[in-house]
Amino acid sequence: MAARRTKFYLDKQNGKWMGVCAGIADYTGIDVTWVRVGAVLVTLMGAFPWSLIAYFAVAYFGENKPLGLYADRDDEKFWQGVRTNPARSARDVRSKFRDIDRRLADIETFYTSRNKRLADEIESLR
Repeated sequence: MAARRTKFYLDKQNGKWMGVCAGIADYTGIDVTWVRVGAVLVTLMGAFPWSLIAYFAVAYFGENKPLGLYADRDDEKFWQGVRTNPARSARDVRSKFRDIDRRLADIETFYTSRNKRLADEIESLR
């Protein structure tokens, strides 16, 4: 089965210990350093036993990130955007397709219109 790009994965390739913070960073698009700092601060500010229990539970139940999940950095950024705001991502894709459709319609109109100069240039090339 193909890997889903909208699922949370442990990122052990970029992780320091078990890949939980790197996985959260990959899933959200936040820099991994800030995720690690946040995890330490939450733990030190009173969530000590529960944050470690949650960390180990995620490490135990989480799946490892498949190699080659993203084609390139742009693909990774796109899927992070999909995970954080799917409606905005769908709206952006629709907008790009509308723009492409409009541009193709403009090209089609230009080439199918009665353009005497263009017709003369084509005839001169024959």
